Amino acid sequence: MLRRNVRLRKEYLYRKSLEGKERAAYERKRLIRKALEEGKPIPTELRRDEAALRREVELEDDNTAVPRSHVDDEYAHAGEVDPKVLITTSRDPSSRLTQFAKEMKLVVPNSQRINRGGLILKELVDTCRNHDFTDIVVLHEHRGEPDGMVVCHLPYGPTAYFGIFNTVLRHDIGQKKEVGTISEAYPHLITDNLGSKLGQRTANILKHLFPVPKDDSKRIVTFANRNDYLSFRHHTYTQPKGASSIELTECGPRFELKLYQIKLGTMEQAHAENEWVLRAYTRNTKRAKLSGEDGDAGAGGGGGRAGAAAGGGK
Repeated sequence: MLRRNVRLRKEYLYRKSLEGKERAAYERKRLIRKALEEGKPIPTELRRDEAALRREVELEDDNTAVPRSHVDDEYAHAGEVDPKVLITTSRDPSSRLTQFAKEMKLVVPNSQRINRGGLILKELVDTCRNHDFTDIVVLHEHRGEPDGMVVCHLPYGPTAYFGIFNTVLRHDIGQKKEVGTISEAYPHLITDNLGSKLGQRTANILKHLFPVPKDDSKRIVTFANRNDYLSFRHHTYTQPKGASSIELTECGPRFELKLYQIKLGTMEQAHAENEWVLRAYTRNTKRAKLSGEDGDAGAGGGGGRAGAAAGGGK
C-alpha cells in the first residue's frame, strides 16, 4: 500500500509539472484561432509553426480545446462510485459539537462518524486512505459553539476551510413531530449564486460529499450564497395537490459557511500550496468572490492559484 501511494503521488506531481507547457501551447493555439476567425495575419512569432498549430486546432473539439489543470483530476472519477465520508470532531468535543456531528452524519449519506480520541491528523488521514474514504469532514468549536469545518478530499486534496456561523440544531428548530425524521434517500443538491471560478470550485468540493440522487428523491440540500456566506438548508418536500403545489418541511440543521482557505493538499500537509486564501484587510475594493458579480474570484483574495477551475460535475 505504501509503494502504491508513493507511485500515485509521483504520477500526480508529474501531471502537475506539465501544466506550464500545456498552458503555453494553449495560448499559441488561441492566437492562431483568433487570427483565423478575424481574418488577420498570423502573428510573426507563430508563422514558423503555423501548419502544425492549424492541424491541432482543426482536430480539437469543445472538450479538448480547454486546457486542463491537475486540479481537475481530483474529481475526475467522482461520479463513478458513491463517496465515502468520515465525519469527526476536534479533540475533547462538547456535547453540542457531538450532537452537531451526529446530525451531519445523518445529512451526508454513506458517511461514518468516529470519536476523535487521541488521533493526530496524519494518523487520521492515513487510516482513511487505507479504508478507501473519499473525504474527511472535521468539525471545530469555540466555547461549545460550532465555529469551523474542514473538508479534505482524499487521496491528494484539495482541503477547504470554512467558518461556521449561526448554527441551529434540529432540536432547536422544533419538536420531533415538527422536523420529522431524516430520510436515508440521497438528496438533490441546489447551489445558488456561485457563478465565479472560486464559487464553482467551492460548489465542486461540497457537492462531491453527496452521491448522485434518484429522480424520485424528496430530500433537498441547499447551499445558497449571500454576500459570500453559504447558507446551508436541509428540507423534504411533498406535493399534496400535484406538481403545481409544493410544501417544504425543514429537517435541520441550519448554519452559514464562510470560506477562508483552499489548499492543494490534504490537511496534514503543513507546507501544501495555497490555492486561495481570504485576505480581508488588504488594500482591495470589496468584491463578491463567490458569485462573480463584481469581478473575478481571485480579485479579493490571495494565494498562488486563486480561483482555480472546478473539475467535473454531476
